[in-house]
Amino acid sequence: MTDVSGTGKGTAERTAESTRAQPVYIPQADIYETKDALFVSLEMPGANPDAISITLDKRVLAVRGRSMQKRPAGFSPVHAEYREGDYERSFTLSEAIDGDRIEASFEDGILDLKLPKAQPAPAKKIGVKHG
Repeated sequence: MTDVSGTGKGTAERTAESTRAQPVYIPQADIYETKDALFVSLEMPGANPDAISITLDKRVLAVRGRSMQKRPAGFSPVHAEYREGDYERSFTLSEAIDGDRIEASFEDGILDLKLPKAQPAPAKKIGVKHG
């Protein structure tokens, strides 16, 4: 089984200074594995799919997004429990992932990622120079 380390659950406090006084949400995640790929599903309700950032740097997968409040036109809120904020979550992957073949889709507040595993390099013969 692939070892995948995540960064907690729920809401987190920023460790760096922020210019916005909004919460940072750590989206809940489910991770599945097949012999060829990892599949990650993250809950990101209210996120704008065009503003989601997914990066893979070495073995660290980082996902960032922003939730936006949708208010109906012509209405003013009487009571609101939903807060806008940022989504941030990162994972350290133990498997080498083929970054060129990663697929992402977003529907109904769920971000689904398919992370194909990199194929091992084939054995190759190395010639020896002499003289």
